[in-house]
Amino acid sequence: MESTDTKHTQRSRATRAALIAAARSLFAERGYAGVGTEEIVRAAGVTRGALYHQFRDKTDLFDATVQTVEAELTERIAGQVMTTATDPVEALKAGARAFLDAFAEPDVERILLLDAPGVLGWRRWREIGQEHGLGVITGALEAAMAAGAMTTRPVPPLAHILLGALDEAALMVAHSDDPGATRTEMTEALEHLVEGLLVPSADRAD
Repeated sequence: MESTDTKHTQRSRATRAALIAAARSLFAERGYAGVGTEEIVRAAGVTRGALYHQFRDKTDLFDATVQTVEAELTERIAGQVMTTATDPVEALKAGARAFLDAFAEPDVERILLLDAPGVLGWRRWREIGQEHGLGVITGALEAAMAAGAMTTRPVPPLAHILLGALDEAALMVAHSDDPGATRTEMTEALEHLVEGLLVPSADRAD
């Protein structure tokens, strides 16, 4: 039989998940400022006390929501790249395209790009992005260098620069009057950035 502590932990996790799911749907629909805690707990089917047992306040709940969306997005993009990319360089390019496509989705754009930087602050927003995306970019760069397609150089600073470029490109698209055209421009710019890191084909080992 399950212990009382185990059941309590499971209920707590279920409550937390329900609150994040409800908040995510409402934040995506109307934005952080347009959603109150009362309707979040009502949508989640829990009490107001349960919300404040799990989170300090609405901002803390939004932080958890951003982390959830970032984690799911990173996993999805990594999965897409692994199934479509034919080599490490193509993986980087495919990842950039998938990143911009995913951030163009209305719920992702609203939560991660339009609201998160202002609500959480630029530093916290960057911390969450780095926590989930930096490892994927680092792995792709290391693979490209190991394959001889890129000049061997310190990976961490390069990974941070590429992640920053991805974030800036996504923000440009989100705030553009013509998102489609801007996404095309940003995709081309990111691919040129990756290509600039490659070892010239004449210098690559056979």
